[in-house]
Amino acid sequence: MTNITRFDPFEDLDDLFKGVFLRPMRIERELAPRMSLKMEVTRTDGTYTVRAEMPGVKKDDIHVSIDGNEVTITGEVKKEAEEKKGEEVIRSERYYGKVSRSFTLPHEVDEAKADARYDNGVLRLTLPMKAKTAVKKLAVS
Repeated sequence: MTNITRFDPFEDLDDLFKGVFLRPMRIERELAPRMSLKMEVTRTDGTYTVRAEMPGVKKDDIHVSIDGNEVTITGEVKKEAEEKKGEEVIRSERYYGKVSRSFTLPHEVDEAKADARYDNGVLRLTLPMKAKTAVKKLAVS
């Protein structure tokens, strides 16, 4: 009986390329840090409470929109144009730019009773649930 083996013309090249292309390399890139919106959502007695950490964001640069049961929070940290004579920045890990986060709640929110407060870098939203409407039955004539 004869054993049949498949011929691979690139088999010998594998060892050559493994040494060149799969060698561990260290590539340093100076990427700008990103702002992340960390939050906590709790529910008690028909009200959702959202606490979102937004350090460095001014109160005027925070926007909250509510559409039914979808809530969107956006904020922007603006870079201040301040240069001191003879000062050179060696490393900066501060972030600048916009951040946005949307999430969907299980129940619709009553926009008229919703409240937003911002204190010490934490945005606190109080979002009461919308009262359920009774099902309306139509008479067929």
